[in-house]
Formats: sequence, C-alpha cells, structure tokens
Amino acid sequence: MELGQFRLGMRTVKTGIAVAICILIFHYSGRGTPMIASLSAVFALREDVETTVKFGKSRILGNSIGALIAALFIFIQGQLGSSFLIELIGIPFCIMFIIIICDGINYNSGIIGAIATLLIIYFSIPNNETFIYALERVGDTFIGTFIAITINHLIRTPAHEEVKEIKADLKTLDEEKAELEELLNDTKPKNSKKK
Repeated sequence: MELGQFRLGMRTVKTGIAVAICILIFHYSGRGTPMIASLSAVFALREDVETTVKFGKSRILGNSIGALIAALFIFIQGQLGSSFLIELIGIPFCIMFIIIICDGINYNSGIIGAIATLLIIYFSIPNNETFIYALERVGDTFIGTFIAITINHLIRTPAHEEVKEIKADLKTLDEEKAELEELLNDTKPKNSKKK
C-alpha cells in the first residue's frame, strides 16, 4: 500500500508482527523487558529467510560479545567496589576492547551491536544481578531472532514486493557508496603545480 512517498510493505508488517510476538511472549512468561528481543527481531528481519538467518547470526554474535564483556566488567567492578571513577574508566575501555576484538576477528559489522548490548546491559542491570542477567539478554537475542526467522518463513513476501524492497535497498547502497566516494575524494591530497 502506497500513499505518495510513504508505503506500507510486507517487511514493515512482518516487523510489527515480530515485535508484537516478542512483547506477548515476554508479558505472559514474566521474563522482563522485551527490549533486546524486539531489537533483535527488528535487526534480523530482512526481505527473505536466508538473509534473515544471516543477519540473525550476526546479531547473536555481536550481542554475545557485548554481553560477555559487560558480565566481565560487572564482575571486576564487584571485586573492586562500585565507584564513578571505575565506571568512567572501565566502560570506555570495554568499548575499545570490543572494537579491538570485533576488528581482530574481522567482524566490523557487529561492533555497534556489541557496544549497544554492553551499554544496555551495564546501564540497566538490577543491583543484585550479574552474569545470569547478561546470559538472559543473550537468550533474548535468540528469542527475537528466532521469531524474525519464523515470521519470515510463515509469511512470504509476494515477489513484486520483494523486488521493490531489493530496489529500495540497492538505492540506499548506491547513495551510501556515493557519499563514501565523495568523502574519499575530499580526503585525497590535492596535486599542486610547480612553476
């Protein structure tokens, strides 16, 4: 359905359904906030099942790295005592550590997800929770990703919608490529003519 430049495509509908299912599952299971599961469903859900599985795996790896570093820092902070100075130094150090790890394993696409997971876990963890809380958030990632894959498998995007979505994705990639090329051209040294 289109209204001018605005359209309601199948992927949009499936994303809304996936988030609604996350909210329902977490509400009726008493699992807590569906934030990470919902975010995982949104990030994972793509135009087809194969791409959804690929993005889902990427999301799970990124969240696992972020959760592991968060749990490790929370443990260390528990041993040293909770203080503003430890947080001020420790969290930026953890972020740099995540970037180094992700870059070292050639997983640059997961850096932002891993850092977001670290920050969400660290700044929202209840006072009496530690490692188990971090593990549960990784579990939330599995739940959201599984829901996205299931929805994408059960509700197939019609071929004409899929073509539109792919064209829109290609247009976005072309725009990003043009921006990158412009940035590259701006950073190249200018040739100066000698007289």
